[in-house]
Amino acid sequence: MDRPRRGDFLELRQLVEKQLRGQVADQVRAQLARFGDPAAKHERRKKRAAAAMWFFIFLGLLLGVVGAVIATGTAGFEATLSGAVIGVFALGSLALGAKSGGRLRRLNHAPVPTAKPSLPPARSAAREPMERLQDAERVLADLLRQLSSPRSTVPADSVEQARASGAEAASALREVAAELQAVERARDMAPAADRHALSEGVLRMKEQLEEGLEGYGALIAAAGRLVAANSSGGPDNYALTDATDRLHGLAVALREIFPDR
Repeated sequence: MDRPRRGDFLELRQLVEKQLRGQVADQVRAQLARFGDPAAKHERRKKRAAAAMWFFIFLGLLLGVVGAVIATGTAGFEATLSGAVIGVFALGSLALGAKSGGRLRRLNHAPVPTAKPSLPPARSAAREPMERLQDAERVLADLLRQLSSPRSTVPADSVEQARASGAEAASALREVAAELQAVERARDMAPAADRHALSEGVLRMKEQLEEGLEGYGALIAAAGRLVAANSSGGPDNYALTDATDRLHGLAVALREIFPDR
């Protein structure tokens, strides 16, 4: 029976260390993402406001009772003055409690903020396309907001269809990016003989991301032309509708590649 070679042990050790570094880094990123999540921050603000409200209310009531006992239980001007001073502090504490309660009420009625989708790790082939997608989403949102203004002559249903198709395409692209990262993790763990096929799969999905971003860019271009044409009074609404339909078709095609999701 052949004895394992030293080079095999070194290769296995490097593979394990690489995977452990990746797992630790992913765990750290996940913890940071949870801590920085806007919804989690919103919930922490609510808890702090509630804690401050009850603290100041309790303190105000306690000071009020102490002040009343001192003022009424002991005769003399000094006792009355001490009770009055403590009573002022009690009123101040209750006012702070009411202020914290008002802040808690506003937080309870405020919409819970949503978190931005997290980006893939820097080492992933999906990182750069997803960064471009985030930039493209901001640009499209700004253009569609301007097309929704009262000055715009673009039909509102065309704008809403473009917005819905943009969101649908972005969701489909993020699903492809998630699949790409899963294949990358499998490639890093696979035996050397299987890595080439997995690397080719990564390249194919990267091409799909590029195709999706190109379609997304076409929708942005159509919306930008409409914004520019609004000032001259002659926008081509068909261009936005055509780009919207093509982007919707692209999003459907991307999802059909992975029908099990």
